[in-house]
Amino acid sequence: MNDAASGAPRPLSLCVDLDGTLVATDTLWESALALLRTQPLRALLLPLWLLRGRAALKRALASAAPIDVALLPYRAEVLAYIAEARASGRPVLLATASTRAVAERVAAHTRAFDEVVASDDENLKGASKRDVLVARFGARGFEYLGDSSADLAVWESAACGSLVGGTPALRAGLLARTALGREFAAPSGGVGAWLRALRVRQWLKNALLLLPLFASHRFLEPPLALAALLGLLGFSLTASAVYIANDLMDLAADRRHPTKRTRPFASGALSVPAGLVAGPLLAAAGFAVAQALPAAFSTALAFYLSANVVYTLWLKRVLVADVAVLGGFYALRIVAGGIATGVLVSPWLMGFSLFFFLSLAFLKRFAELSRVAREGGDGAPGRAYLPGDTPVLLALGPACAAVSALVLGLYIQGDFVATLYRSPAALWALVPLLVYWSGRIWLLANRGEVDDDPILFMSRDRTSWIVAALALATFAVASVGAV
Repeated sequence: MNDAASGAPRPLSLCVDLDGTLVATDTLWESALALLRTQPLRALLLPLWLLRGRAALKRALASAAPIDVALLPYRAEVLAYIAEARASGRPVLLATASTRAVAERVAAHTRAFDEVVASDDENLKGASKRDVLVARFGARGFEYLGDSSADLAVWESAACGSLVGGTPALRAGLLARTALGREFAAPSGGVGAWLRALRVRQWLKNALLLLPLFASHRFLEPPLALAALLGLLGFSLTASAVYIANDLMDLAADRRHPTKRTRPFASGALSVPAGLVAGPLLAAAGFAVAQALPAAFSTALAFYLSANVVYTLWLKRVLVADVAVLGGFYALRIVAGGIATGVLVSPWLMGFSLFFFLSLAFLKRFAELSRVAREGGDGAPGRAYLPGDTPVLLALGPACAAVSALVLGLYIQGDFVATLYRSPAALWALVPLLVYWSGRIWLLANRGEVDDDPILFMSRDRTSWIVAALALATFAVASVGAV
């Protein structure tokens, strides 16, 4: 095309898609999750909005639950290509099926576009988008950068097509319609991304289901050991479903976090729809495993799921109550282990566990709040705590650890302990080990050396492994009567 005034060739306009192309996510799904997180009851209106058409749905969502476009996972390489095109004098347009309100906020944030073409009364996707661009630039008068099969219709009339990610079939479809421009890699969620999303390392917490069997000295009974392992598997699968749900609901908060922003859903390595499918499937698999165990185990799983829903939608942002719930989740694992094996959980074990895990829950909040304070923030994203609350957390957490040590001591001196151990006096070694470990981890947390998750810190900390080995050796000595 020629410039009418000078006769020189007019620079080829670059039209860039938004969802999946400029950003590694879908803003419609992000808006739906934002509505579910902030106004869960209003989310019941989604089917009614959809009946009025996708364009109407997008407008309603953008109005009811605006997303923070500054936090979206933008593709740096696409932004660099846009900057290169603008530097060469090419007009650059944001051409998206997203509603105009979202598209214009993205354009204002990035300052990368000369014009916005977006959905108004009509859903601007596929052939509809092509017709608008052809009317604006003429057939073969623009380059289009997209990422999905819906873009094939646009590439039919483009001078060249650029591609973000895509399958070999999509690339072949582009080449059948126009010349290939630039290609940009879009790492998809492979096995590694899914393992991180499932938080397989966090399954270490579910080893608590084995604790009742271990405490009762019946871990060598094959039927009970099998039941405990099945319970661990069922709870782990269900917990992974919860982790995915939490990550989807916490997208904005995770993207503000220095390390959580790399989580698969926050970074866009895994798509929101993939998470919405995987979560229920994992929960169903967990309940399927639970069918081999007493019916009460399924009830415990259902309570765990429902409590997590309440926690995610509400209690996570309630002062102190969030910590109490986190500690309760640990104790619930012990109860579930007792249900799976039919082993009665000792009141002493429950008392010790509640205070010990409350201490860890306070530690989790203290660590993340301390990091925010060091970075000059005014509070942890999605939490009710302020940087000035750290001294209170530093008092409450070690106090709970001290109470757990006291409960352990009272348990050891009980007469009934002699029925389980040949040398119960050896168990007193557990008290100084517990005091040492708890005191050390809180001191390290106060120095900023413990990350947001104390369980993961423990799994990587050599000293914690040594203390755990000494504790196991203490139980062995007390059991065989070596002293």
